[in-house]
Amino acid sequence: MPPAIALASASASMRGGEGAKGTARRPDRVLAARRRRAAVLLLALAYTAAMLVLLLGADGTGLGTGGGRVVVGAPRPRARAPAPPGSVYRSHLVFERLLPEMRALASRPSPLMASHYKKSGKRWVPCIRKRLTQSALPPSNGFLVIEANGGLNQQRISICDAVAVASLLNATLVSPAFHLNSVWRDSSKFGDIFDEDHFIETLRKHVRVVKELPENVSAQFDHNISSIPNMRTKAFSSHSYYLEKVLPKLLELGAVRIAPFSNRLANSVPSNINALRCLANYEALRFSEPIRILADNMVDRMIKKSALTSGKYMSVHLRFEEDMVAFSCCIYDGDWKENIAMENARERGWRGKFRRPGRVINPEANRRNGRCPLAPIEVGMMLHGMGFDNTTSLYVASGKIYNAEKYMTPLRELFPLLQTKETLTSPEELAQFKGHSSRLAALDYTVCLWSEAFVTTQGSNFPHFLIGHMRYLYGGHAKTITPDKRKMVLLFDNPDIRWDRFRHLMQDIRRQSESKGFGFRKQHGSIYNLPMPDCMCQQAEA
Repeated sequence: MPPAIALASASASMRGGEGAKGTARRPDRVLAARRRRAAVLLLALAYTAAMLVLLLGADGTGLGTGGGRVVVGAPRPRARAPAPPGSVYRSHLVFERLLPEMRALASRPSPLMASHYKKSGKRWVPCIRKRLTQSALPPSNGFLVIEANGGLNQQRISICDAVAVASLLNATLVSPAFHLNSVWRDSSKFGDIFDEDHFIETLRKHVRVVKELPENVSAQFDHNISSIPNMRTKAFSSHSYYLEKVLPKLLELGAVRIAPFSNRLANSVPSNINALRCLANYEALRFSEPIRILADNMVDRMIKKSALTSGKYMSVHLRFEEDMVAFSCCIYDGDWKENIAMENARERGWRGKFRRPGRVINPEANRRNGRCPLAPIEVGMMLHGMGFDNTTSLYVASGKIYNAEKYMTPLRELFPLLQTKETLTSPEELAQFKGHSSRLAALDYTVCLWSEAFVTTQGSNFPHFLIGHMRYLYGGHAKTITPDKRKMVLLFDNPDIRWDRFRHLMQDIRRQSESKGFGFRKQHGSIYNLPMPDCMCQQAEA
């Protein structure tokens, strides 16, 4: 073999040997390379994350951000400004600070014992019948069918307005049907809540009322109320609208239906029509016998439990049920449990209303503007600051309080004589009303109506009607404490406030509230809240 060929052969043999060994070592080299690349990638990710933290900031607001966008190179932002006073729920901290001094509050004559609701001058008394004509009713123009919706007092508005509209149209009113509301969930009929016979008899000389359509009229519409033409009237329609639009249809068909019928008559109507509203509200609408019997017993028991204040007691309408807290979109605990509970309650009651595009929810602004329901702990501190000590008998009117075990404990500590419909009745007495929110509300309404002073904590139809009713019964004065929540949230947001300062400001709020107890209805005001002067006269005049 030539030397050159032998050398080439030997060289090839050597390369072949090295190739075999290299093939064996190649997986190790690939694995090492991959590890190096992974390490480099991890370092790059760590660097990127560090830069994002630097750019976005620990609070997520970002450097030079606008609308959630990161603007690289923008100047570093200042720390987020603290929320304006009154924006955050800190009442529990104020309570902890003031509790020792509230416990040591010296007993003194209760404000319930003082006649601070009397006002110099002539007393105002009911004089409805003086405003109403007593002439015989002309032949009826037909039948008016309405459907009342909402809770107890929204139903009252519908009923009283229907009486007024029936008078305007010279129509015969069919006892109102009640719409099953998704929030109230009460299937009660008119006669379950109100004394239907008394209602018909009281109005007999002014408006005809029947329990149901006569057979011959019902047959014209195939015995189906829904077949009666529905006049969809706008809210707060004028009395002239009914005369010009509804009356011709009534004369043509013999019956008309208006559903829903809530706030469908303007406040500004002739004086005799408003007097008829008052007759319906204050005299014709009395609760059914089962409600009256138990409610009267509850009032008697409340008086007996108020021996330290000569039988006088205070009532509070506490709107701190889960649905009310959810609807307000206010924050209390602010933890995840509360957030989930409120979201679920809003979805159950209002099905997407709070999720609509463009809907802005601002809990801090709601609190500053006085739109948040007072928590029980806030009610307790407020009343103590106003001078009501632990000898005060307190009746709390409410539904099922949200997270009651937590929120009601401080109120009960401040007012150990606190009562509710559950404590004033036996389970057997209350059983017939369970599951019927309007009937339960009627019990609360009656006990509050006969209290020495009433406290409202959140605007709704309940205090709107009750305040008017108290004015009607008690010489024109509301006997009501209406808190100025815009002022109060500033105090409840200050954990460093001193007791003497807190008490001074609360008593100012009470005096201001009492000074507004008398009120006269203006042109567009509600007759149900301000019955003077349409339904009341000064005593000498009456």
